[in-house]
Amino acid sequence: MTFCLLIVAKAPVPGFAKTRLCPPATPEQAAEIAAASLLDTLDAALRTPDARVVVAMTGDLGKAARGAEIAAVLRKTDVIPQRGEGFDIRLVNAHTDAPRPGEPVLQIGMDTPQVTPALLADAANGPDDSVLGPAEDGGWWALGLKDPSHAKALAGVPMSRDDTGRQTLRALTDIGLCPGSLPTLSDVDTIADARRVAEVAPHGRFARAVAEVR
Repeated sequence: MTFCLLIVAKAPVPGFAKTRLCPPATPEQAAEIAAASLLDTLDAALRTPDARVVVAMTGDLGKAARGAEIAAVLRKTDVIPQRGEGFDIRLVNAHTDAPRPGEPVLQIGMDTPQVTPALLADAANGPDDSVLGPAEDGGWWALGLKDPSHAKALAGVPMSRDDTGRQTLRALTDIGLCPGSLPTLSDVDTIADARRVAEVAPHGRFARAVAEVR
């Protein structure tokens, strides 16, 4: 059975992408790191068995680092626009817009380029009604829902905070779900994060882009 592998992404435009990497990265280097992260994530997603890859996209690829390369890979996926005010509402809407009838959803972002096809497949195919992948900073890197309509629980959950993971877990259990837990990963906010992730996944575009920052 196929599942919807939903990637929530934004165009890596210099000056707007991964600004917490600056300094030591320049805005252009930070955008290159973000672009490499997205491309490595797309590669893993497209190699995941039984996954129909959908990208909920925002931003102008025409101004983005590696925009043409990203656009070429996106042609292998289904691309939908992000819609709504606030990241919580955009996530709810993406879970509504992305799946086909009866398709479960596994949603990830573009900040964990160390993901592998095996990890994504295991996350999507477990027995639980939902799964949550905690991030080391207190957020989360993956949310799986057998019934995507349950994403409505995300409305009102504060995002990008050190308690986002805990509050998301509470929101899911409050609507009667019993989320399984995925491995904890580090996402990429700071240059220390980026270097740690590059050590875990040393052979991709991401590691090469991080190595350019001195």
